[in-house]
Amino acid sequence: MSGEADKPTSIVEEKKLKDRKISWAKLRRVDSLNLEAGRVSMTAHNPSKMGWRTTLSLAFQSIGIVYGDIGTSPLYVYASTFSNKINHKDDVIGVLSLIIYTILLIPMLKYVFVVLWANDNGNGGAFALYSLICRHMKVSLIPNQQPEDRELSNYKLETPSSQLKRAQKLKQMLEQSHFAKILLVLLAIMGTSMVIGDGILTPSISVLSAVSGISSSLGQDAVVGITIAILIVLFSVQRFGTDKVGFTFAPIILVWFSFIGGIGLYNLFKHDIRVLRAFNPKYIYDYFKRNGKQGWISLGGVFLCITGSEAMFADLGHFNVRAIQISFSCVTCPAILAAYCGQAAFLQKFPEKVANTFYDSIPDPIYWPTFVVAVGAAIIASQAMISGAFSIISQALSLGCFPRVKVVHTSTKHEGQVYIPEINYMFMLACIVVCAAFKTTEKISHAYGIAVVGDMTITTTLVSLIMLVIWKKSLWRVAVFFLVFGSTEVLYLSAQLTKFTGGGYLPIVLAMFLTAIMGIWHYVHKERYMFELQNKVSSEYLSELGNNPDVRRVPGIGLLYSELVQGIPPIFPHFIASVPSIHSVLVFVSIKAIPVSRVALEERFLFRQVDPREYRIFRCVVRHGYNDLLEDPAEFETQLIQNLKAFIQQEGLIMLDVETEQANVGNETTTTTTHEMARDQGKGRSTTSSSSTKIIPNQAVSRGASSDSIRSTTLSAPPIQGVEEEVKFIDKALEKGVVYMLAEAEVVAHPNSSILNKIVVNYAYSFLRKNFRQGQDLMAISRNRLLKVGMTYQI
Repeated sequence: MSGEADKPTSIVEEKKLKDRKISWAKLRRVDSLNLEAGRVSMTAHNPSKMGWRTTLSLAFQSIGIVYGDIGTSPLYVYASTFSNKINHKDDVIGVLSLIIYTILLIPMLKYVFVVLWANDNGNGGAFALYSLICRHMKVSLIPNQQPEDRELSNYKLETPSSQLKRAQKLKQMLEQSHFAKILLVLLAIMGTSMVIGDGILTPSISVLSAVSGISSSLGQDAVVGITIAILIVLFSVQRFGTDKVGFTFAPIILVWFSFIGGIGLYNLFKHDIRVLRAFNPKYIYDYFKRNGKQGWISLGGVFLCITGSEAMFADLGHFNVRAIQISFSCVTCPAILAAYCGQAAFLQKFPEKVANTFYDSIPDPIYWPTFVVAVGAAIIASQAMISGAFSIISQALSLGCFPRVKVVHTSTKHEGQVYIPEINYMFMLACIVVCAAFKTTEKISHAYGIAVVGDMTITTTLVSLIMLVIWKKSLWRVAVFFLVFGSTEVLYLSAQLTKFTGGGYLPIVLAMFLTAIMGIWHYVHKERYMFELQNKVSSEYLSELGNNPDVRRVPGIGLLYSELVQGIPPIFPHFIASVPSIHSVLVFVSIKAIPVSRVALEERFLFRQVDPREYRIFRCVVRHGYNDLLEDPAEFETQLIQNLKAFIQQEGLIMLDVETEQANVGNETTTTTTHEMARDQGKGRSTTSSSSTKIIPNQAVSRGASSDSIRSTTLSAPPIQGVEEEVKFIDKALEKGVVYMLAEAEVVAHPNSSILNKIVVNYAYSFLRKNFRQGQDLMAISRNRLLKVGMTYQI
């Protein structure tokens, strides 16, 4: 019975071994963790696959989070479009026709039915698009396609289709163009900057426009004061998270949509139902023919009817595609179309009341209830872009494009819902300054549209590239998408730019400032990584280390952190020179950001043992997506040690399988070859570059953990034993404690570099690094278990 039970297992193990032989030869030539990656679970991780009950719950939440901005646009669109007066009665129908087809074209057709599907494992925004492109093409400025990464279930690429030839040609052109790589990352950064700028302007204009309903009785200064007070409260509740805020706000927005939809239908039937002629696009042509240049300029006001559309994509990580599609198609779109049609009917009868159309068109009995709900809805409107800004900043942070900030995951039920304290309070201060400086919605609206349409144009460009290279759509479909939406958005952008001196400069200045910050951070981050890659430690160094009588082993486990994935980082010899001792078990840990949203836990830790085996030195790559939560040190230690022991056990099983095969195979040559392959696998032979390490001596040691009371031994550790004994050795070392070792690396410009490089690295980057969070702060490492050594990188 026992033999029969073992037989299937033996066949499976034999098949696995044969499958691995193909990659062993390659592994001996590259520094990769490919084999370890191949053994992890390949269970697909798709956060968009949810039950209908969860989807409907998220659809309800999305009403309170996503649509507050686009839902409160009826407060000011007609006033912004007809900033002077209505010159012709048919102009109202012409503008209504523009509003109708703008809403149907961009939010509905572009975002709901196309762009939402260009998500990165359920996450939206400019950086989600960029990470999706980087995963399918080698266009990242930082190497991101090591063999082990492509084994991730989230990293799987589609089987090439019959249209692969054209996509491959474009892909090769982009991969070979350094300019294209820089342009793509700049587009992602600029798109992110635009959304962040939108997150500052949205709360200001939304709340101010709602509170302006009482300006006639209290005065404009009082309105500004009340607006600022409301904004302070709004930003103070962000820490409770999108989940709680969404369930709290959704009923208010639902009531708001009921109010504006009902009032719109009331005005439509009471005043002039003939405005429904606006569904005939001929009135758009007539409007421009009558008004000429003034009609083109008025597009800046018309465009405000779709501000907040980009929130559907930026906030996608908080919900899912189906939830957004349901809530927009069934609730938001019908309500706002009814509101605009009703206001147009009212203006047909009372064209002189265009300055305050929304409040003037409300029936007297429900004026004050509507005012109260309008204020509540305006407050909630701010939530859409605040949540979206948090999401995309989190993505930018994980992809090395934003200074370190604290990201708090606020929901255990739904992925991607985050809160960033530093950014939240920066937004609050910026909103207060904008309200106090501009004072009126008209002036803020001059600045508002540019940020939105700029982000939309960038999204259209990136999605067109995805359609062509990744989705492999036919050329005519991509051309139609790009030309229709791109030309429409460029037309709106040109109209918005006419308001540059009236306040339109604000989002452009904000975008340039944020782009500069993220660009500087990403540039130095990339150069620092390349420095470590080019100066990694040679394999000969570890062999020489064993002959050094001054280096001691101390009990315990040491975790030496580095961003380097391929090989041993150059900081290691500097540690040895500063503290001539290493722990009985040493793990080089690389926290590596992968351009996916999440990495499954069973795929997160990759190990390899470094020669000589008896030194018990390991390399570990900890892969995480841009929405993964970095665990607290206690949980992280537990997971790492468990996976280390599992790795040791797997290595032992592989050795046992190979020895069994050797016993069954009589051919001595085949046996020897197989044993060499298995020994390389068991030892995790490192094939790092033998280039000499360029270390620039610097600084003293900063010790948070004292080793004076720990007994020292020579570098030669106990000989390698069986699997169980090795696991016990790890447990015994764990009893002595875990020490975190971090490099206090100072990055400076090379003396021979340009003046611009010196300004960027020595001043701009240095300022950002000193004024944002440090690595140990993000990981919440206790100071009594932290060891830091200084080193200088010249780039």
